[in-house]
Amino acid sequence: MLSSSLPVVRRVLGILLGAAALILAFAVLVPALLGYQRYVITSGSMTGTYDRGSLVFDRVVPTASLRAGDVITFRPPGHAGLVTHRIASVRTTAGQRVFTTKGDANRVADAWGAIALHDARQARVAFHLPYLGYGLATLSDRRVRMIVIGVPALLIALAALSGLWRDSAPAPQSRSTRPA
Repeated sequence: MLSSSLPVVRRVLGILLGAAALILAFAVLVPALLGYQRYVITSGSMTGTYDRGSLVFDRVVPTASLRAGDVITFRPPGHAGLVTHRIASVRTTAGQRVFTTKGDANRVADAWGAIALHDARQARVAFHLPYLGYGLATLSDRRVRMIVIGVPALLIALAALSGLWRDSAPAPQSRSTRPA
């Protein structure tokens, strides 16, 4: 009984893994083709709006169009990485627009204070997909990519070699029995 259900379990598992891969590929490739940039939320500062592991898609817009309440992805002064936070306030100082940002889960505005966005264009969050960022972040690890690519390639190679070996084996000859 167990041996007869094993091929069904394999087939269902294969379909589920294939579907998960297609969903991740679709979620990453289609928005990129439409001009969206994608980022993985890695901290909890936007929890409630964009939980850790969410995949946010940003559209680059003119900086002049940004308003308080917009969520932007930017590189704060003195930070190596990007941050996705909400614009808490916009004001003009010495003829330049400056922004104060804050994570939705944080109690106070960001410690770097008011920042001036020097580029004429800025990435603003358009939409997000919860939890898909975990899959994308996992694939950024070289060892995981090697396993994801290498194991199926190895299985395909072994299946091909097995087929070649089976096909090249001499055909069994039938023995005729003579009466003694």
